[in-house]
Amino acid sequence: QVQLVESGGGLVQAGGSLRLSCAASGRAFSTYSLGWFRQAAGSERELVATIKRGVARYADSVKDRFTISSNTARNRNMVDLQMNSLKPEDTAVYYCYAGTVAGDIVIYEYWGQGTQVTVPS
Repeated sequence: QVQLVESGGGLVQAGGSLRLSCAASGRAFSTYSLGWFRQAAGSERELVATIKRGVARYADSVKDRFTISSNTARNRNMVDLQMNSLKPEDTAVYYCYAGTVAGDIVIYEYWGQGTQVTVPS
């Protein structure tokens, strides 16, 4: 059974940092696209960062502030999101995902349960 479990959310003041972690289990993810979405209250889910075979991509809103990393060694699959210089607009529930890639299309197969990040204004 595939499971993605996030941790590391919380409340942090503007300008602070948080590190989110996602532990993935149940299969090998070395060929998968891994990453993070977020969803603020009343908004659609937004892609924040992705990583596949060591190549990372970011939404413009988080570029130069967030860093995604992954470790998909055998029996240990982790994808982390280091978030620096946090802003109130980063407040959201953050979800990690694992997806298969077909050409330019990512099929988002697996999701974590979400972790809340709150940055008071």
